[in-house]
Amino acid sequence: AMRVAVKAHISAISSKYIIEGETADGALMFLPSEAVYAELHGNFPEQVREGFAARVWIVSPTTCMATLNTMRAILKDARMREQAGAIRKTLKMLHRDVELVVERVGKLNTHFGQARADLEGLGTAAERAGKRAARLDNFDFEELSPQETPIIPLTGSDKKN
Repeated sequence: AMRVAVKAHISAISSKYIIEGETADGALMFLPSEAVYAELHGNFPEQVREGFAARVWIVSPTTCMATLNTMRAILKDARMREQAGAIRKTLKMLHRDVELVVERVGKLNTHFGQARADLEGLGTAAERAGKRAARLDNFDFEELSPQETPIIPLTGSDKKN
């Protein structure tokens, strides 16, 4: 009678409470007596195996909490694995973003280097021009009358057509 009753309960729990895509993948069958639980495991192990095959776990007052904690840990691990994929994908995108930033900083550094070189070149040219202007300032130009201005004859190669 016990074998038939346990089998009927396993079948009923499996068909009513395990619905693919809607409920959990398994269910618990709670036996409120440790003695009945021990009797079932000691004398009817095939019924316990049938329960496992039907994804119905038979628990007693002392094993219920341990079973629930184990199931919670398994579900937590499954969620973490799902999230690990999303985290890896986000990390890969973040790595690519960092690579782009490094690449652009390199280009910007090149542009700043060129701008720095151009500024140094401008500074050097301005300094040279300033020195030349100062030298011209130091020349003593006498005002020559138009009669005193020397006439320099043009040669054939200097003449324009």
